[in-house]
Amino acid sequence: MKVNFYATLRQIVGGKTVEVALDYGVTVQGLIDELLARYPALHPQLYDEHGQLYPHVHVFVNGRDAQHLDAGLDTPIAPGDTINIFPPVGGGCV
Repeated sequence: MKVNFYATLRQIVGGKTVEVALDYGVTVQGLIDELLARYPALHPQLYDEHGQLYPHVHVFVNGRDAQHLDAGLDTPIAPGDTINIFPPVGGGCV
């Protein structure tokens, strides 16, 4: 499964895309757990001090924010799904 990272997260994982081999039916949370095991420096970028995914971090499954899917982070994902992980994004014109 390919996982795409954006902005500052790319520096942590060493590129735009990471290939992850996971069992069929793994959940979004299971994928995140695997990524944290591989890249511990992601943890403070994704989770607060209470172990909760920051609300400004977005994990998209096939273009839909996992936090807004019916099962949330417990949503199962398939090998062909597209996963995108975005850190907080700011900026723009004033």
